[in-house]
This record gives sequence, C-alpha cells and structure tokens, in this order.
Amino acid sequence: MNANEFVKLWRKQKDSFIEAYSNPEEELLVVSLIEKLNLDDEQSPIFWETIEAILNDTFYTLLLGLDGSASIGDHQETYKIHDESGNLISECGDLEGEAGEYF
Repeated sequence: MNANEFVKLWRKQKDSFIEAYSNPEEELLVVSLIEKLNLDDEQSPIFWETIEAILNDTFYTLLLGLDGSASIGDHQETYKIHDESGNLISECGDLEGEAGEYF
C-alpha cells in the first residue's frame, strides 16, 4: 500500500459513513438523531451538504496531522506510517497531496 491507496481508503470510509447515516434502515445513534430533526425538503440538502463538509474537514485534518503538515490538538510533528508487515506507507509529505485530491 502507498500513500494514495491509504488516503483512498479513508475517503471510502468517509463515504460509507455518509451512506450509513442517510439510510433510515440503519440502527445507528446518528440516524436516530437525524430523524429527530424532522428536516423538510428544503433543509435536508443543506444538512447533508453540511455533514459532507464536516467529515471532509475532519478526515483531511486527520490525514494532514498524521502527515506532519497540521497539528493534532496542539501538537505537531511528523510521523511515518507502516503496515502490519513493517512496509512504509507514508513519510512526511506523502499524505498531504493525496488528501487534497480526495477531500
């Protein structure tokens, strides 16, 4: 796996959250809270656009934090990401460009 594939998997995870949260059949706390909002046809698209933007910002910031190009909390440093076998997935700077493409 490389930085591109790593970031792509995080994008896929974000998309799966959106899919699950927007499915009234899912038995998730988030789904029940959204249903309680009782959004009308005008509010619903704005709500989902907001959720999409929040998750994009969250995942992007998380990836940049791991990359060393943003702080995590109030601490900033670079990290190297390895898979279970010890293969290097990402060094400092590898995730930032990829995250910009996907988020």
